[in-house]
Amino acid sequence: MELLLWIGVYVYFAFALQTIANKTNARNSWLAWIPVANIYLMCGIAGKPWWWLLLMFIPIVNLVIVVLLFMEIAKARGKDNWLGILMLAPIVNLVVIGYLAFSD
Repeated sequence: MELLLWIGVYVYFAFALQTIANKTNARNSWLAWIPVANIYLMCGIAGKPWWWLLLMFIPIVNLVIVVLLFMEIAKARGKDNWLGILMLAPIVNLVVIGYLAFSD
């Protein structure tokens, strides 16, 4: 049962990220479905260099990088960049990524 929940969360996140990539005219939006490659896609949407992907593998630093990436992704979508900070809050982060993906 728990596995199904995690699969559902992954599918939701990947679909939302692909939608964001499509709305920001990012190349290769299908990378949203591939682990690690989806971080590369987020770096591209945020306008950050590819090597930021490597920073996601450093504990504590990855939390800062997630916030910075989603602040830039929110800006790319024309939303308030403070939404990136909310990506640290469990459950709220699912709402934020949905808002970034499915709002106009």
